[in-house]
Amino acid sequence: MSRTKQSPRIPALIAADLGANIVSGRLKVGAMLDGEVEASGQRQVSRSAYREAVRILRAKGLVESRTKVGTMVSEIEKWHSLDPDVLRWMCSRDPTPQMLISLFELRITVEPEAAAFAAQRRTQAQLYAMEDALTEMERETVQTEKGRAADRMFHRTLLAASQNVFLASLSSSVAAAVDLSTVFKQRTRRLTRDAVPDHWCVYRAIAVGDPKGARKAMRHLVKSAFEDTTAGAPHRSGANLSAP
Repeated sequence: MSRTKQSPRIPALIAADLGANIVSGRLKVGAMLDGEVEASGQRQVSRSAYREAVRILRAKGLVESRTKVGTMVSEIEKWHSLDPDVLRWMCSRDPTPQMLISLFELRITVEPEAAAFAAQRRTQAQLYAMEDALTEMERETVQTEKGRAADRMFHRTLLAASQNVFLASLSSSVAAAVDLSTVFKQRTRRLTRDAVPDHWCVYRAIAVGDPKGARKAMRHLVKSAFEDTTAGAPHRSGANLSAP
């Protein structure tokens, strides 16, 4: 592959490496990043590639640059934690128990209510899209990329079916959280429980226009996924998904 074809990916790869170091705590809040000349030399990349990587991190709130001071890691409150890339970096290494709990707290806060709204507002086209996604999940299983893509599509479509622009704006973040929890489960142990039937329960409640049933089914789906994720890691025993 020519250098020209590789070049556009270099800043993204640098940003992913630095971003993972930041969100994992290897680079602490307030830590200074290496200067442009030094960092590009160490990584054997162009200064412009490193500069673009820092720009990516700055756009996601992970770093901030100050004149005559340099670029430093931002306070956690400034991070765009719902950005799909930031979520991915958070889980690219072994996430902390609190990180996993927070990830599932996001899901159990958002998805059950989105499912209830979807039961009242979904279109026929959205029902077809969710059904197609579940059929694909059954055929491919979530152990494959095609199956996980179908899983993401189901959750994205469900959020869109809520017909709430603010909930729908979280679709990429929730889909990333769904995917990351599945990948992490596979990393810690082989999946033994088939989650597709739980998804069908959510779908059926939405299809018949039952908001209470959809809410209950989605809460069960998220809680079961949390239990599957934490069960594979002994040091996480006792982790609890607190939700009313």
